[in-house]
Amino acid sequence: MICLGIEGTAEKTGVGIVDSDGNILALAGKQLFPKIGGIHPREASEHHAKWIPKLIIEACTKANLELKDIDLVSFSKGPGLGPALRTVATASRTLALSLNKPIIGVNHCIAHVEIGKLDTGAIDPVSLYVSGGNSQIIAYEYGRYRIFGETLDIAIGNCLDQFGRETNLGHPGGPIVEELAKDGKYIDLPYSVKGMDLSFSGLLTASIREYQKNIAIEDICYSLQETAFSMLVEVTERALAHTKKDEVMLCGGVAANKRLREMLAIMAEEHYAEFHIPKMEYCGDNGAMIALLGILTYNIYGPDKLEDTNVIQRFRTDEVDVPWVHTSKNKINLPNDIIAKGAESDIYLSTWMNEEAVIKKRNPKHYRIEEIDNKIRKSRTKKEAKLLSNVKKAGVRSPILYDVDLKEKVIIMESVEGSLLKDVIGDLQEKDERNISIAIGHQIGLMHQLNMIHGDITSSNIILHNNNPVFIDFGLGKYSDLIEDKCVDLLVLKKSLQSMDYKISNGIFNNILDGYVNSYCDEDLTKDKIMDKIAEIQKRGRYTH
Repeated sequence: MICLGIEGTAEKTGVGIVDSDGNILALAGKQLFPKIGGIHPREASEHHAKWIPKLIIEACTKANLELKDIDLVSFSKGPGLGPALRTVATASRTLALSLNKPIIGVNHCIAHVEIGKLDTGAIDPVSLYVSGGNSQIIAYEYGRYRIFGETLDIAIGNCLDQFGRETNLGHPGGPIVEELAKDGKYIDLPYSVKGMDLSFSGLLTASIREYQKNIAIEDICYSLQETAFSMLVEVTERALAHTKKDEVMLCGGVAANKRLREMLAIMAEEHYAEFHIPKMEYCGDNGAMIALLGILTYNIYGPDKLEDTNVIQRFRTDEVDVPWVHTSKNKINLPNDIIAKGAESDIYLSTWMNEEAVIKKRNPKHYRIEEIDNKIRKSRTKKEAKLLSNVKKAGVRSPILYDVDLKEKVIIMESVEGSLLKDVIGDLQEKDERNISIAIGHQIGLMHQLNMIHGDITSSNIILHNNNPVFIDFGLGKYSDLIEDKCVDLLVLKKSLQSMDYKISNGIFNNILDGYVNSYCDEDLTKDKIMDKIAEIQKRGRYTH
């Protein structure tokens, strides 16, 4: 089978031809460069309308094929700019009808992952997908590509482009920022990681303010790039630690940045994982990835009906079943002295006053510059030690704090026997599942009642000891009386549960909220209000319905 794919979710028009053996027969593309400002959806649509016919001819010529040789037409169904998507869909329908060939629409983000795997040979990676419109940490679990982390506001590419426009550097901003950063020095900028999610809007605003203060543009570019990329690499490592996969892949247009590639490669090596990056022609938007995913999807589901070829502007990665993908049995192999490796620290067994203990050591992260790394490791060690001490007073089950060394960034605490929630939740009996879920909610409610925010409540940070939840890893914790922060805490847990098993996650989370409202003594904070607030926070994210 030979498939022709048409890509056009934003400013890049792409046509590619791929066969059923995974051979990329042709690649043709044309990018829109606006004279002023950013990408206007109407201009992108007009650009696609102009170039799609020409690129189809160019691709067929490169592949030494005629149009009649095409067996399947595939197109990017979303996510993306509405007018651009509709132009691509219309062109694809027209081509399929004129050739009397089947048609299929596919998810743009998944296409990036699949072409990356094909080109690099990666089997089951944690993928950092970064572009003008997307910033996602993606990995396969339970029949779908799950989003383990994502931006809660703007994408990294958009952040760099907006900075370029606001400071008169030009568009696209990313390559210009990268070049100017080579001669810069570090200035302090906001670092915003929330569990496995992150936020760039505050960082962008702060960077623009520094420019308005006449701070050297090279220093701002250097600090913006180092801060933003450190955040991206950190949340990728969090997903790697959570899934225990042994491969990391970088894809998307921002993968062209050499500094980001360097940072991710360093992180992967220090985490005992293999690093993959596709050739640059496959990192950015291209038609070959759409053609490849078209074949993979068609082989399972067959063609779309013409009436089903509508576009989905907010088409999420985790909405698509991908039965052709399989989980690799390979997991990270750790040195014998390390019993666990998180995104922030290595865990070692030890003793303290003849009691079994664990040592949590925040080693330097060499992908980060020292100014950022030292600040983060010291701050989080201090916060975690304080929270570990105080949550006990609130009645929350957590390890006993034995000692803390801020200079070495080391915490010594009680060793808790048991299994991680993520390893056993799917095997629990219905009654045990409900009781444990309610107990988890009850414990979180006790924390929040005293304005203690965990910051990273995932199924990897809850140990079940005799079916009682014990909370660990308070490194991202803080104190806050804001309902917003408390609901973000709950949302992190909800997304973590969904990444494990979507089918049971809603029921578990519903029980967690039952336990939460029963222990959080505030008559005005009802379960419905909490769910409404969580939904409101989710809607701020990229490509949510």
